[in-house]
Amino acid sequence: MAETAVTALELEALRQWDTPTICNGLELLGSEYRTRGFTIEHMQCFDPALPPIVGYARTAMIRAATPAAATPEEVRDMRAAYYESIAADPAPSISVIQDLDPVPGFGAFWGEVNTAIHQGLGCLGVVTNGSFRDIDACAPGFQLLGGKVAPSHAWVHLVAIECEVNIFGMAVRPDDIIHADRHGAVVVPAACVRELPGAIDVMTRREAVILEAARAPGFNVDILRQAMADSAEIH
Repeated sequence: MAETAVTALELEALRQWDTPTICNGLELLGSEYRTRGFTIEHMQCFDPALPPIVGYARTAMIRAATPAAATPEEVRDMRAAYYESIAADPAPSISVIQDLDPVPGFGAFWGEVNTAIHQGLGCLGVVTNGSFRDIDACAPGFQLLGGKVAPSHAWVHLVAIECEVNIFGMAVRPDDIIHADRHGAVVVPAACVRELPGAIDVMTRREAVILEAARAPGFNVDILRQAMADSAEIH
């Protein structure tokens, strides 16, 4: 569970910024966020036009290249427990699933059925190194960020739920706050949520000085030097 209580309004406020801006704001709050907490590989995005999603991670691991070692009853019980976690508080949820196969994405967990189920249970989207399919039939408004698009679900099955996962360099624990859009995803420490708007405001005002100079007639290196110096004075 997140260490610091975050209100629904505070969480919703983060949706006004794209994920790179959230990363920039975190960098101002702590230098450690420059090198951790975000995806570092290219991801396939189901709908780049969708706004950012912000929610609490529901984590799981899957395999698809081989059949499940568990009994059919055990497989169904684990999937039911996973869906219960998706619907549980805190809300809204974002599914974060690590594909453990030697070639991740061999079989797709995500498609028409699972996007409909997850959306119906209050989930906003998924971040996975695995694959998704049924592009024309996935639930509208449900965001998918995955490693690839693939045609088959093969033997896809859950092997663990409510566990720590790693998606393209982004380590995620259950109930971590996730911010994601077409650029990728980042974990937002709960303790940073209230400070982020202020940090982003500082960063935006610093950038505005340089952008205004760069877009004005007569821009040159001397003007840039002055703009950079003026920007650095903004706190």
